[in-house]
Amino acid sequence: MRFQRLRPMVARVCALGLVAGLAVSLTGCNAGYTAVGPAGEVDASRRDLVVAVGAEPVNLDFTTTAGAAIPQLLLGNVYETLVTVDQGGAVVPLLAESWTLSEDRTVYEFTLRQGVLFSDGRHMTADDVVASINAVQSEWLNAIKSQMDVVASAEAVGTEVVKVTLAQPSNQWLFSMATAVGAIFPADVNFDRATQTVGTGPFSVVEVSPGNHITLAGRADYWGGIPAMDQITVRYLTDTTASVNGLRSGDIDMIWGMESGDQAAALEGVAGIHVSAGTSTGEVLLSFNNRQAPFDDLRVRQAFAFAIDREAVMESATAGYGHLVAAMVTQQDPYYEDLTSEFAYDPAKAKALLAEAGVTNLHVRFDVPSRPYATTAAQVVQSQLAAVGVTATIHVLEFPAVWLDQVFTRHDFQMSVIMHSEARDLLTVLQPDYYLGFHDPAIMKAAAVADAGTHDEWVSGMRAVVRKIVEETPGVVLYQAPTLIAANENLTGIAVNAVTESMDLTGLRWQ
Repeated sequence: MRFQRLRPMVARVCALGLVAGLAVSLTGCNAGYTAVGPAGEVDASRRDLVVAVGAEPVNLDFTTTAGAAIPQLLLGNVYETLVTVDQGGAVVPLLAESWTLSEDRTVYEFTLRQGVLFSDGRHMTADDVVASINAVQSEWLNAIKSQMDVVASAEAVGTEVVKVTLAQPSNQWLFSMATAVGAIFPADVNFDRATQTVGTGPFSVVEVSPGNHITLAGRADYWGGIPAMDQITVRYLTDTTASVNGLRSGDIDMIWGMESGDQAAALEGVAGIHVSAGTSTGEVLLSFNNRQAPFDDLRVRQAFAFAIDREAVMESATAGYGHLVAAMVTQQDPYYEDLTSEFAYDPAKAKALLAEAGVTNLHVRFDVPSRPYATTAAQVVQSQLAAVGVTATIHVLEFPAVWLDQVFTRHDFQMSVIMHSEARDLLTVLQPDYYLGFHDPAIMKAAAVADAGTHDEWVSGMRAVVRKIVEETPGVVLYQAPTLIAANENLTGIAVNAVTESMDLTGLRWQ
């Protein structure tokens, strides 16, 4: 797949989220970083790395806390799953070295890798896997827990085999096990997941400095071999210019998930710096509160969809990097189809629908998180809505703390815009208690029937589900975000595509 830009660009590799500020501190090693001179000048023997990211986690516990920033940092790097997704989108073994599926497609048996240690030195067993699966259903508070609803039971068959029985066949479930809901935790070790981590991954969290950085240390006892990096410092910089300047000077080695397409474009061709634009699982959603007026009226929601020139929004927010999509489905999903023509930009239709709904001089509160892509997109949307007679008053909310509390948790909003980064989260956002407040039992039933069918029935059934969701317009997907990465040219092993919500740091090394 190629991502498009709307202006000419230098040839480059073609292949973020609902994210959340950290209020915890840990003790550990010094998380200082090493200045190495201008970009491109590095010592190949280096075993440390500084990565700049825009938004930091609110804590370290993605089982109870929403937001992609936590699994973005921890999934794959600190916590691992039975299976993972490779750069081509295929589900491949990780903590499970193999698995079988029964003829009726309801029973999985996973054979676990031997010699896997948690970061506290304890061996991982089938009991840990079973406890982790069961905990999603019984203890998790995060809305993504619904992805495990299809599991009827999980049991250990000895110490190295796990048997998982589904209530019905599911095309989606194995992929879900490669995301945050599949993370394996120790069964009999009590620790505060908000401030501590105990995982099987190649890194451990050794220091958290709220508002500044989180430091990961490579594990010498990692089952997959000693990581190439002894220390990775993830610096959280909301000032994108500071990140770019740090990369140019050598104080920062990689900027992951750049939110400014203009700055990414400006770095293309700069000596010593490599820029890549890969796929992502993130969709930027203009979200409506379907529980209250005016968005409890389908005609108003559809009018807003016609009123917005999504291509212009993407050009302004990302300098044209990305791809236009019409639903919470990305191009790498098996049931993707191009539905962007369904609500093609048409201000006249927007005005007609608003008139039909009896809405005049409409004023809408527009609560926007304080992220560059969101504030830029909001200004374009505001202007386009004004052209059809709608006044959208922008209120910028501190992100993550204020936005998560007001919009996501208390549902105190009319309209917002946010990037949803979780993989295949289409049905998660349609849960009745989700912040959008949109729920259609018929849609959910159709999705369940499709999931239980053959692969072809799943694809065709889910395409019908997606078309119905687009028609109902619980929100307007503005574009699919790219994964923009700018890095020192001597840094190799960069995972260009974000195939799940993880920021994969595991293969990085200096050459």
